[in-house]
Amino acid sequence: MPNRVAVLSDTHGVLPALEAVLAEPDVRAADRIVLTGDIAAGPQPERVLDLLTSLGGRASWLSGNADRELVACRRGTSALAGDAIGAWAAGSLRADQLAGLPASLRLPVSGLGDVLFCHATPRDDEEVVLVDSRPERWREVLAGLDGDVRTVVCGHTHMPFVRLADGRLVVNPGSVGMPYGRAGAHWALLGPGVQLRVTDYDIDAAIAQVTEDSGYPGAARWADYHLRARATDTEALAVFAERDGRGGAS
Repeated sequence: MPNRVAVLSDTHGVLPALEAVLAEPDVRAADRIVLTGDIAAGPQPERVLDLLTSLGGRASWLSGNADRELVACRRGTSALAGDAIGAWAAGSLRADQLAGLPASLRLPVSGLGDVLFCHATPRDDEEVVLVDSRPERWREVLAGLDGDVRTVVCGHTHMPFVRLADGRLVVNPGSVGMPYGRAGAHWALLGPGVQLRVTDYDIDAAIAQVTEDSGYPGAARWADYHLRARATDTEALAVFAERDGRGGAS
């Protein structure tokens, strides 16, 4: 049973943010690193995948909706309409990369018991739940989980939180590469409790590196917007609220 697990979500192909988190002493010392999806859809997909591959079996990779969509685009079964950087990143993948990743992982963690890791919710990689989602929504998306699973770790919305929902502890580590609301690379450390962490790094230097390194034509603008977290948490919550089943929608 791992004593410490570092959880990294929504890296979105941003190498300097990932490097900053992996350099953290608590990440270097963690027994396991779990990547909860949306790994490569961004400006530096190849370099991010190479760095994560170098971690070997210490890292467990899960698929997010963006990873699934990149694979489909790479295979020619999806055009990723409206996602220019995703379509560009898909062209950088090898056929075997990101294919076949599991949607979830169940892992015992010291102090927390059995933990279920996933991308969005345990049943769907695009479903939205928020820190203020109503109790009925949480009960719906967590239905069917084994009663021994008392902690659920998810990503997808790029905003960190910890809350109790339907009797389970739910943890969202936030986003490493595309934070909403506050700049920095967000992640979480599990065992024996839960710590939400943010790693500060040189944003100006990171934007310059992404701009120079990436072949994506809009890399400079993309990096400036996302690495500086120009999308506020209030704006993000307003957009996501329309998708979390409020107002009677499913």
